Amino acid sequence: MNFDDQLQRYFGTREIDALPADAMAAGIERMRVDFGLETDGGRRFALWSLLFLLGQAPDLDAFEDAAEREAARNFMDLMDAMPPDGAD
Repeated sequence: MNFDDQLQRYFGTREIDALPADAMAAGIERMRVDFGLETDGGRRFALWSLLFLLGQAPDLDAFEDAAEREAARNFMDLMDAMPPDGAD
């Protein structure tokens, strides 16, 4: 799953910085529905990751598989370790 393609699919644009709040909410809702319906583990993880970056990810218990939960925890830890925007 390509990040830009997912932005286009769910938000109708690859530039979400200026997206109106209602369009953002609608895109997030579509993503959450697709996350719940998706059966492929990799695609579910990709959707969860994008939702996480947007501050809207479901709890880790949304992953039934322990390895997927651990991957999500690792992703969260990596994101927490990233320096703030603009920091060297």
